[in-house]
Amino acid sequence: MEVILRETIDNLGRRGEIVDVKRGYARNFLLPQKMALPVTDANKRQVEREREAVDLRESEERKVAEDHAKRLQSVECLIARRVGETNTLYGSVTAADISEFYEKQQIAVDKRKIQLSDPLKELGEFQVAIRLHRDVTAEITVKVINEAASTTDTDEPEQVPTSSE
Repeated sequence: MEVILRETIDNLGRRGEIVDVKRGYARNFLLPQKMALPVTDANKRQVEREREAVDLRESEERKVAEDHAKRLQSVECLIARRVGETNTLYGSVTAADISEFYEKQQIAVDKRKIQLSDPLKELGEFQVAIRLHRDVTAEITVKVINEAASTTDTDEPEQVPTSSE
């Protein structure tokens, strides 16, 4: 049975395509879930109108995501952690930590969109991808630094006592 897809379905097709599926799949799943319509001239026109509206909305969302990606990449992500004697981290840096860092910078990042396969467990610079949109992925650099070193860098320089003779 041929149907017109109203939305993109993995392993089947994209929105607006006419696909041939088994009759039971169309009748029991696609049609009741409003994921597809039977192939008629009226339905073709309806799906075309829906596709135009969705394409317009998606292009706006993509533009917003690209702007957000530029903003993310302009801020350097520094995360300070305690380290042991052999420069190994106590704990690790997770997607939640990266999200929290950007939150403090007034940049909203959903931790579920941060593509971190394993938590970061050592000092250094790491490239991390943040998927903001289906077509937009921001590549950021996360620097994990020693907490003790970062606090001494920001402290005031030591005062050298002067002798009063």
